[in-house]
Order: sequence, then C-alpha cells, then structure tokens
Amino acid sequence: MSTADSEVNAAQDAQDGAEQAPSRGVLLAAVGVVWMAAMLWTARATITGRADAEMEVTSTAYAMPGAVSASLVAGAALGLAVLAFLTRGGRTPGVTVRFIIATGTGLAAGLLGALSIITINTEGWLYAVVGGTVAAAATIGGALAGFRVRRVTAAVCWGAVAVFVVGFVLNVLQEMLLPIFGAGDTAASQTNAASWFALLQSVLSGLAGGVAAYQVLRRSRRRAAGEDLRWPLYALAGAGPGLLLVVGEGLTRTAGSRVLELAGKVSELELTVQQMLSGSRLNNGLIVLFVGAFTAIIAVGRTLGPAASPEPVAPAPADPAPPADPDEVEQAARAGEPQTVPARPEE
Repeated sequence: MSTADSEVNAAQDAQDGAEQAPSRGVLLAAVGVVWMAAMLWTARATITGRADAEMEVTSTAYAMPGAVSASLVAGAALGLAVLAFLTRGGRTPGVTVRFIIATGTGLAAGLLGALSIITINTEGWLYAVVGGTVAAAATIGGALAGFRVRRVTAAVCWGAVAVFVVGFVLNVLQEMLLPIFGAGDTAASQTNAASWFALLQSVLSGLAGGVAAYQVLRRSRRRAAGEDLRWPLYALAGAGPGLLLVVGEGLTRTAGSRVLELAGKVSELELTVQQMLSGSRLNNGLIVLFVGAFTAIIAVGRTLGPAASPEPVAPAPADPAPPADPDEVEQAARAGEPQTVPARPEE
C-alpha cells in the first residue's frame, strides 16, 4: 500500500472515530445486548417449560431464528462500541487489528450467549448446536463492525432494531388485524388473511428499516460535519436489516440444520410447519431487503438538489495587432494591381 493510500485510510478512520466519539456506540450496544439477552432468556424459558421431549425439540426450533438474528446485531453493536472506545483520542488501528478486535468482541458475546443455551442440558447435542449457531452469528456480526465505514454498520444495526420493533408490535396486534384481511371461520380464509398479514409486516418492516438507517446516516453526517456518503452506501444501509435476516436464515439452515431436521421428525405436520416457516422467513428477509434499499434511495434522493449549471466562460480578449510596416503595405498594394504586358512594336 502506498503512502497516499495509508493517509487516506487513516483520515477515514479518524473521521469514523470522530463520528462515534460523542456516544461511543454505548446506546446501540446496550440495545443490542438487551435484545439478545431477551431472546435468549425467552428461548430458555420456553424450552425448559415444556413437559415432554418432543415439545422441547419443537420449541427449540421455533426459538433459534430469533436468537440468531438478535446475536448478529448484538455482535455488530458491541464491536462498534469497542472500536469507538479504542479509537478515541485520534488513535487509528490498522485494518487487520480492527477486524481482529471487532471479530473477537463478537465471539466473546456469542460465547456468553451460547452458555445460556448449552447449560439447559449439557449431555445432548441439541443445545450445543443451538449455542454454536448463536456464537457463530455474534462472531459474524462482530466482523461486520470491522469494515471501514462504521457509520453504515451502525445504521444497519439501528434499522434491524426498527424492523424488530415493527414486527413485535404487529404480532401483538395480529388478532385484531387478521379480520381486516378477511379471516373467518374457514381454514382457507384464515390462511389467505395470514398471507396478507405477513406481506404487510414485511413491507412495513422494510420501510421502518430503510427510514431508520437513513436517519442515522444523516444525523451522523451533521454531527461530524463531514462529507456526505454516496447514495449506494445509503442503499446498502437500507438493505442491511433485510440482509441480516437473510444471513440469519442461512445460519439457521446450515449451522442449525440438525435442530430443524430433528423437529421435522416429530410428525409430518411439524415437518410441514418447519418448511413453511423457513420459506416465510426467507421471503420476509428478501422483502425487507429490497423495500429498505428502495426506501433509503428515495429518502436520500429527495435531499439531492439539481446539478449546478456551469457558469459561462467569457471569451479571451484577442491580442492587439502589431503596427503595420509601410514597406509591407506598399508591396501588398502593388501585388494587388493588374500586371500589364507591354505591346510588341510592329516590324
């Protein structure tokens, strides 16, 4: 890397550190930790409250996706807070050190979260798989905090929090909203209403995530009084909450696949339910991704003014002509006169 590139990276790191310095990311980290702790505590309480083993397995499968999504955000938020604390006072760690610190922070948070699940029953492999998936999610989230433009990662985390809040509120109001979509006494009407409700939840969550990410980026720009980001980074921040949902679903299907397979073996009905829920979560993540990106693009596009028209350039004054030489003028006049040939004398 050249010296000029190093100076540019250092300046960018210093700017990012200045943006995080007023709050040092403490609020975001606190929200992320509370969210992760609440999901893990709910999962543990739900699992341990079941009487038989079959219900315990299915409850574990239901609780795992939410715990994974919360761990992704918590790992990223804690990584941002630690980096902001270490970069105060103008200290700018290198790229490798930054990623090591952020990833290590996420790993530490993930291991602590995994203990709350693994200690439910240390003899079987079921809770070890769930705990490992939670630890992997928090580690990936911490690695995301190591990217250079940290305010984009912070905006993604706040957008993910907004998506969770919207989903939580709509789920609380679900019984009141389903009749609006035509839910009746028949199974067909209830299924159709549930589909429309899921679509509404995904769209509203994407809108909330995109707006929250945009607002965080605009506030960080005003606080830092620096140069604004380009619109593709706004789009990335708006799409980030949905991207986290997709990544979380990918972890659930891969690292936690054994849990889902075991839950599907309980009964044919449970297998169908798990497949439907998995597809619904993926569709929800994709809708949130695209709606959030589109919302952020529209929001930042409204703040862009028309392109400044270039000012007309005055023509340069012509150089004054040099004074004419009299001899040259006379020669030019003679050259313009008709040449006459003298007549030959008659013999």
